[in-house]
Amino acid sequence: MKKLLKKTLKLILPVVLGGFILFWVYRDFDFTKAGDVLLHGTNWWWMLFSLVFGVFAQVFRGWRWRQTLEPLDAFPKKSDCVNAIFISYAASLVVPRIGEVSRCGVLAKYDNVSFAKSLGTVVTERLVDTLTILLITGITVLLQLPIFVTFLQQTGTKIPSLVHLLTSVWFYIILFCFIGVAILLYYLRKTLFFYERVKGFVLNIWEGIMSLRGVRNIPLFIFYTLAIWTCYFLHFYFTFYCFAFTAHLGILAALVMFVGGTFAVIVPTPNGAGPWHFAIISMMMLYGVNVTDAGIFALIVHGIQTFLVVLLGIYGFAALPFTNRHRG
Repeated sequence: MKKLLKKTLKLILPVVLGGFILFWVYRDFDFTKAGDVLLHGTNWWWMLFSLVFGVFAQVFRGWRWRQTLEPLDAFPKKSDCVNAIFISYAASLVVPRIGEVSRCGVLAKYDNVSFAKSLGTVVTERLVDTLTILLITGITVLLQLPIFVTFLQQTGTKIPSLVHLLTSVWFYIILFCFIGVAILLYYLRKTLFFYERVKGFVLNIWEGIMSLRGVRNIPLFIFYTLAIWTCYFLHFYFTFYCFAFTAHLGILAALVMFVGGTFAVIVPTPNGAGPWHFAIISMMMLYGVNVTDAGIFALIVHGIQTFLVVLLGIYGFAALPFTNRHRG
């Protein structure tokens, strides 16, 4: 009963957290206007063009992942790696972060790749991605320092404004985000503690982590990494041209919002729902977009990009048995 309760909480808490934040962000929102913009004010050619980069970001991630598996004498099919990535993103919509585990399970089933070793390569990938986004963040802050200074001033960093901060709903949204991250880290710690009891599991994970040293083509690995994050950025940036009220925003504004949105999705909610909206709306307002238009942008773009993740997940799930039908 206790285990069932824990599993239920893992499923419900992220949804509740995301729902709470979305409720507060859109509590006074005119959804009829958002519907009108969706039907009559969206440039769908630009939207479809942006989605192409969303697909390629996941494809490049699958190809890069295969590179980290090769030093472990694991040679899964490229298509299996890509489809596993498609499934992992879709699975994370149901249970945040479960995708990292599910993609390893896919390769264990279809390519006989050690689950523990492949999980170690996922850890390696995440470390590389963390360094990459930190580099992008540093460059963005240097390029747009005045905007970040303005943001800090407007969010009450001075002592006289602390009372206002404590009575602001935004303060509590951010607080709940931090609580969500803390809960996620707590469950990760408990999961790792459990696996430490399993003989050889940690050693296999470590072998997977160290696989980066044996990658045969480092320049290609770097290219894939740059391609992944370039595609993520373009996936977001080209959506600006879908709407009249964001088409004037430049590439530097997109960088600021991209960085803010990337950190927002760390909060364990389905596809960053809630925290991502809050971050994008707040930063878009710094560039002169009114709160209603910013809310419409976040709602439509996030909804369509999430729909793409679902479609790719369904495709990956359906394609895997077909592409592996000749395997015993």
